[in-house]
Amino acid sequence: MANTIHVDVVSAEESIFSGEAEFVVLPGEAGELGIYPRHTPLITRIKPGSVRIKLPEQDAEELIFVNGGVLEVQPNVITVLADTAIRGHDLDEAKAIEAHKRAQEALQTRTSKLEYAKATAELAEAAAQLAAIRKLRQRK
Repeated sequence: MANTIHVDVVSAEESIFSGEAEFVVLPGEAGELGIYPRHTPLITRIKPGSVRIKLPEQDAEELIFVNGGVLEVQPNVITVLADTAIRGHDLDEAKAIEAHKRAQEALQTRTSKLEYAKATAELAEAAAQLAAIRKLRQRK
């Protein structure tokens, strides 16, 4: 049996994933993080993007899109507390493209710093969703 670590991915709405994994890769604020069993304890914020969970003794990885949140790593458990989390197969490309277009338009018509910040965050989320969809499509 493979060396594993327990992983929980939860959002405000529901538990998205709970199980064992060989490793997890996700978008940290300072770059992509790879977490293996017995990793040094860590707490950090995460950016919008894909969480890839390598399932034990399988070639497939579980892909989950997160729109930011917090990562906590303990030697035997990884917890991802996501603002929003969507299973890879539930991502909607048409909605992500439309959200990307709306965010780009909002950047062009912004009238305040707050509107600019909101549009920038929405653009980052839509771009991250589209990247997750592309990753999922490449695996098939």
